[in-house]
Amino acid sequence: MPAPQVSDRRSRRSRSALEAALLELLDERELNQISVSDLTKRADVNRSTFYEHYTDVHDLAAAACTEMFDELVSAARVLLPGEQVAPEDALTRIFEHVGAHERLYRALFAASARVLGHLHHRLAIAIHVHRAGTSSPTHADDPEYVPHDPVAALLAGALMGAVTDWVRRGCPGTPDEIAGAIWPYLVGAGSADR
Repeated sequence: MPAPQVSDRRSRRSRSALEAALLELLDERELNQISVSDLTKRADVNRSTFYEHYTDVHDLAAAACTEMFDELVSAARVLLPGEQVAPEDALTRIFEHVGAHERLYRALFAASARVLGHLHHRLAIAIHVHRAGTSSPTHADDPEYVPHDPVAALLAGALMGAVTDWVRRGCPGTPDEIAGAIWPYLVGAGSADR
């Protein structure tokens, strides 16, 4: 019975090493310039170990950024009226988070439509769960159980569009200024059906 635990620990160590290697390499070059060989050398793991966990570099990028995305998704839960947090403060937190990780977001947004799609999907689930007022977790373990919610998809897309544009332009303006500029539009879209 101890063998699976050893294997699980080894697997977690390998994934952690590969994710750390990716984040280090992103400081040196663009995502589309990073190969599986670069990652396995930096992480000191075999190529077969990489493919046990990930299909390609973009799959690793999505996984490596899950914790960072979780912070963004947590902040996005307050994008609808009725929250205790002041709207501008909540939206400002989102842009502060993105600004703090600007280089990584820029690299991911520039190189990977799959990562953008992954983040949009996570945001849409979080917004759906919040809009529905359910006690479900923010991220569904099985997204097939989350019903189609075009309003949540719209709000997630609007937020992603604003964030992506801000990052690609070098984050001009303060998070407060950006939040103040877009908040009325998000409120309008989010409360249209209420």
